[in-house]
Amino acid sequence: MPALQFSIDAEDTGSRARAGSIVTEHGEVPTPIFMPVGTGGTVKAVTQRQLKEEVGARIILGNTYHLYLRPGLDVLEKAGGIHAFNHWEGPVLTDSGGYQVFSLAASRKISEEGVVFQSHIDGSRHLFSPEKVMDIQRVIGADIIMAFDECPPYPSEYGYVKDSMELTHRWLDRCVTRLKETEALYGYEQNLFPIVQGGTFPDLRKASCDYIASANAAGNAIGGLSVGEPTPMIYEFCGMCCEWLPAQKPRYLMGVGTPWDILECIALGVDMFDCVMPTRNGRNAMLFTTDGVVNIDNKKWEFDFSPVDIGLPCETSQYYSKAYLRHLFKSKEYLGLTIASVQNLAFYLWLVGEARAHILAGDFSSWKAETVARISRRL
Repeated sequence: MPALQFSIDAEDTGSRARAGSIVTEHGEVPTPIFMPVGTGGTVKAVTQRQLKEEVGARIILGNTYHLYLRPGLDVLEKAGGIHAFNHWEGPVLTDSGGYQVFSLAASRKISEEGVVFQSHIDGSRHLFSPEKVMDIQRVIGADIIMAFDECPPYPSEYGYVKDSMELTHRWLDRCVTRLKETEALYGYEQNLFPIVQGGTFPDLRKASCDYIASANAAGNAIGGLSVGEPTPMIYEFCGMCCEWLPAQKPRYLMGVGTPWDILECIALGVDMFDCVMPTRNGRNAMLFTTDGVVNIDNKKWEFDFSPVDIGLPCETSQYYSKAYLRHLFKSKEYLGLTIASVQNLAFYLWLVGEARAHILAGDFSSWKAETVARISRRL
């Protein structure tokens, strides 16, 4: 079979939302889907068993920059790739590391060749070129690998964004060439997703969508959003990209965002999402629940012995009480980080699963309006 297959099972009549299925050699992923972020080979504070059995994760992320620096390619290759190393049996997607490299603005230098940067761990200097990033992702062994791109900050001048976008396109060509020159290392195919850039300029976004679509890759990603621009602008440019990108390929919106952002962008035609928000916010006492947003650190929960989220079909969420979870945070007990992270991830996976069910049922738009109002309120 082809390395990655994508099919559309249903489309919403009141929006551009669609329910589909991605099939990789490590399993099938129903869409729309949220992908927990496991930057360094682990989703922070959550075990792989919890991810599978309680969260309901179907695909997780790793990051090229972080895995390259630690544990390093020699360890990953000797282990047999990321699946064997961390014992996650489902599909894995790796980000190219471009965003992390470009966030190191004070310690990196961009050229046509690539980016020279300093490690945040020990200060050592490294070069990431499109070819090297493809080689690293070969060693990591993810099912879906991202092209190397430059992500310009917001706001940026038109000329800079245009030059950056064209550099991203040239780097994409080099990524494609490098993959053709090399083979997967662990007996299964890897699938390249190019990344749309172009900032907040419609003509550049259109040009970038057209260019990456011409690569005829397995799927396409929308990058460079949620980097500081207002939320309405995220929706505006996400909608543009979904309109211009091929309908028959999965669309991945990188790094977005809140649960309500995800529902709005599903309505625009996005199939795949990732964000550190559920785990990062969970570790800082913010819970996303089926009834709304909870600051579990608040004194109002001190004597609330009801489950963390009775509406969520997750054992952890129904087993522990709000009062107990608040106690764990006040006491700085590590278990609190795990419970909150499992709660938030399970909520995100529940949310996209419900979205899929309502797309299939034909009432997604009305369900979305009611759901956004409920889950975005502060409790």
